[in-house]
Formats: sequence, C-alpha cells, structure tokens
Amino acid sequence: MNRLTFLISVLLFSCPLNAQPQISKIQRPIEITPYEAFTINSAVLGRKYILSIKVPLDYLDKGNETKKYPVLYLNDAPHTFKVATGVTYFKSMDRAIVVGISYALGVDGQFSRFRDLTPAYDSSIQQYTTGQAPEFLKFIEDEVITFVEKNYRADPTKRILAGHSLGASFGAWVLLTKPELFSSYVLTSPSLWFKNDLIFSLEEQYATKNKSLKANVFIATGALETPEHGMNYHMVDDHQRFLTRLRSRNYQGLRISDEIVGGTDHFSTFPVGLAKGLRWIYQDL
Repeated sequence: MNRLTFLISVLLFSCPLNAQPQISKIQRPIEITPYEAFTINSAVLGRKYILSIKVPLDYLDKGNETKKYPVLYLNDAPHTFKVATGVTYFKSMDRAIVVGISYALGVDGQFSRFRDLTPAYDSSIQQYTTGQAPEFLKFIEDEVITFVEKNYRADPTKRILAGHSLGASFGAWVLLTKPELFSSYVLTSPSLWFKNDLIFSLEEQYATKNKSLKANVFIATGALETPEHGMNYHMVDDHQRFLTRLRSRNYQGLRISDEIVGGTDHFSTFPVGLAKGLRWIYQDL
C-alpha cells in the first residue's frame, strides 16, 4: 500500500459517513433586554397586575441624569411587551421607556382583556364580562402612570399608548374620551366592530362638540384581515371607514398616518405596525 492510499484509508475510517453534529446546552449567550417587573395591587380595580418596565440603553449614561424620556404604554403585555422591547432596542428606535401592563393575575387572559379593554357592556358576548374600560383607564391614569412618572424620568407630555385588536379599539376609545392623557397612539388591527361599531358613534358624538383633537395617531391593519381570509369581520373596511371619518373632520392638532400592511393577518400585524408607528411618531418627538 503506497503512502497516498494509506492516508485516504485513514481518513475514510476516521470520519464516519453519517457523522452528526455535537450539540450541548450552554448558558444563553444572547441576553434578552433587561427590564424590571413590579406587582401592582390596584386600589381602583381591587385586583393585581404586573408592570414590566424597560428603559433605553442610555438611561443611566453619564450626562443623562436629568434627561426625560417618552413612555410607551402597552396593554396585553404577555404578547406585546417582548415585541416592543425588540422593536425599540436599536439606536434611533431606542428612545422611550417601555411599560407593559399584564392581564389581571389569577384569571384567564382573554377574560381579563374582554373585561378591561371594552368600553361598554355588549350582550352579544356571553362568554366574557365586558364594559370595564372606564375603570381600567382610571387604573392606568391614577396608578400606573403615577407610579412610572414618580419613579422614572418620564416626560408627561410624551406618553404613547399602543395596543392590538381589543387593545387598539381601547386606544381609539381613549383617544375620543380622554385625548389629553396620551400624546400619541399606535393602534394595530383595532376591533372597531365591537358593540355594533360603537367607536364610530363615539366619534360622531365627539365631532359635534369638538373642533380639535391634539394627537399623533398611527393605525395599521393587515391586508389579510378580511372574511375571505377567515375573519368574522371585515377589519380592512372598518379601518378605512374610520380613517376616512377622522380625516374628514379636519380636527385641529390631529396628525394621522395609516397603513394596510401587505401579507399580514390579525396575528402578525402588531410587530410591523408597532415598528412603523413608532418610527413615524418619533419624527414629532
């Protein structure tokens, strides 16, 4: 056997043809963005929630000791907070304190959100309690915002409310009932169908008494949020009707941007809509 044949034989027998990669579990090399979490026992609601709070990377930098930051408030935190911390992690997007409000502790998430995020009782929804948004908003204003602005360098003139689905229709309701509480809104896939288009009626009432609506409002709905793609409601049509209505009023102080997001459905619109909405809002902050 010559030298070349010998070397080839050694290589063949030392390297099995079906060699498998060696994989072993290690400590996580990628750190999820650090954040703080607090349990808040609401005196307003008589139940407990978790607040998850992330500050921008430069929050503790030398020279920023007096700098105040916009605050992004999110409902549905078990689903929205991680997305928001990722979206706001890099450079120009990392400008706001992010506050996620959980579902009420000890109850099903869907039960909590239908109860807390709907502004009126809806008899057509029998499996959940509805209509406690006024109390939930008081909880946000009196307890959550108060806690954040007392303990963090939060700019009270730059509050952003973001929500998805029922959380977005909650945001639209806040816009029309207490618009001064937040300066900006990011609303994705809003459930404008709730209680026979209640939001449209509220907007009509608002318009009869007001000529101004000072806010930045970004609304996004997925192009696939239609009955043809399995939705019970035509959310794209509702989106377009609502935006047409708002724009037709020519409210003083209202800045609006919106998008029908191509290729996304009800469960995939939030990350895209949040990123685009924040980038647009940050232009004015």
